[in-house]
Amino acid sequence: MKNNTGRTVKLILLNVFFIIICIGSLVPILYAISVSFNAGNNLLTSRFSFIPKVFTLDNYKAVLIDNPFLLWLKNSMILSVATVVLALGVSVTGAYAFSRKRFAGRKSILYILLLLNAFPSILSMFAVYRILKPFGLVNSYLGLILIYTGTMAIFGIWNLKGYFDTIPVEIEEAGKIDGASDLRLVTKIMLPLARPAILVTSIMILIFVWNEYIFAVTFMTGSEKYTLATGLYSLQATEYTRNWPVFSAASILVSIPILIIFFALQKYMVSGLTAGGVKQ
Repeated sequence: MKNNTGRTVKLILLNVFFIIICIGSLVPILYAISVSFNAGNNLLTSRFSFIPKVFTLDNYKAVLIDNPFLLWLKNSMILSVATVVLALGVSVTGAYAFSRKRFAGRKSILYILLLLNAFPSILSMFAVYRILKPFGLVNSYLGLILIYTGTMAIFGIWNLKGYFDTIPVEIEEAGKIDGASDLRLVTKIMLPLARPAILVTSIMILIFVWNEYIFAVTFMTGSEKYTLATGLYSLQATEYTRNWPVFSAASILVSIPILIIFFALQKYMVSGLTAGGVKQ
């Protein structure tokens, strides 16, 4: 009886602890929402409050009308969709090969890819620029898509390989007995079984591209080619033109598409993230 009571108390305290952490993490988000509806720009000199002193929608109108927000949104969507498609194409085929095929240097290649992904991307900035410049890929969507694909394909390969490893080989062997070709095995058996991991990988790639700033601001010039991340920074570029309510409104609008996608696919998140790390 004492053991059960102690276990219950520990569980309650643990739940209370995590609830406090969740509430604390929501404070900046709730405050940003409050600021986005505030008519004044005197936040640094006023007292902290979740309730706007003067409620207004002008900040959202300024983002959508006075600034090329919709153009930045289009640019980010082009980069995100193209990167997700290319990175998944590389990741799925590569992960399946590393999971099911046995060839010389298989583990070494995986560890080299992991090592390359461990270095900060900014270290490769100059080398990537020198590679893209002769092909005219600087200041082009294609160049940035190739950079993002190369960056996230490594993550995709490792994540999907772990998931493919959890799928029993006997399922494929049964398909081969029934006369299924290799292509049919992958498209009709493996891909449907790996759907949770593929969706999670897609979301992670999408979030990376949606929020990426360093490569976008380095390889893309001109406000007409800004992504949402670089566009947000441009709103706060100088100390004298900072408008925190407008910036908060833009930040909220940037977050909405990702939140919609995340909540729509959240049922796949736990299984997709945990199963990928079961085997090597």
